[in-house]
Amino acid sequence: REVEILMFLSAIVMMKNRRSITVEQHIGNIFMFSKVANAILFFRLDIRMGLLYLTLCIVFLMTCKPPLYMGPEYIKYFSDKTIDEELERDKRVTWIVEFFANWSSECQSFAPIFADLSLKYNCSGLHFGKVDVGRYTDVSTRYKVSTSPLTKQLPTLILFQGGTETMRRPQIDKKGRAVSWTFSEENVIREFNLNELYQKAKKQSKPREEGPEEPPGLQAATGHPDGEPKKDK
Repeated sequence: REVEILMFLSAIVMMKNRRSITVEQHIGNIFMFSKVANAILFFRLDIRMGLLYLTLCIVFLMTCKPPLYMGPEYIKYFSDKTIDEELERDKRVTWIVEFFANWSSECQSFAPIFADLSLKYNCSGLHFGKVDVGRYTDVSTRYKVSTSPLTKQLPTLILFQGGTETMRRPQIDKKGRAVSWTFSEENVIREFNLNELYQKAKKQSKPREEGPEEPPGLQAATGHPDGEPKKDK
């Protein structure tokens, strides 16, 4: 029975790792499902051992929060009140906004990728933003982004042009379910056509905005561990 459980664990890890794009995600999946297998084995050995192990896992999960990305980025963080105002302020600006939640491992894995994209493609006509739908539930309702623990809609990337949503990934099918999509840098660049968007945004910029820009790395700033904006709003 123990061998069967371990083989089943291995199969689940292999299937789960097919969508993983970083080494951290692969290792995280292995540890997560190993905890599940250990819990089952402890319960088979002694129910008291199983309850003790399960309690320790819950305590660890509640007290040791996963690390947040603290590297350089050129991203504006929105609240439930500022996101609509910013999108409507200048409709010539194209926005790519990530709807995320700090508790989502997929969002944490995508954070450095999105930050790197903001450093490469941010300009006066193309901006990058983020909003924590786990914190601002009204935003998740307005933009139809599910925050369920079992949801596959986190993270969600939405392209806004002229203040209106024109594209999102992952897509939502007719039954309201998220279509599987891999959040890699290559996929984002290809699906959102970032190279073309960047060139168009540069051409549409005002003459006073066409001067030399500071290197993105100098413009970026670090944020606070509690998820507060990393740049002044």
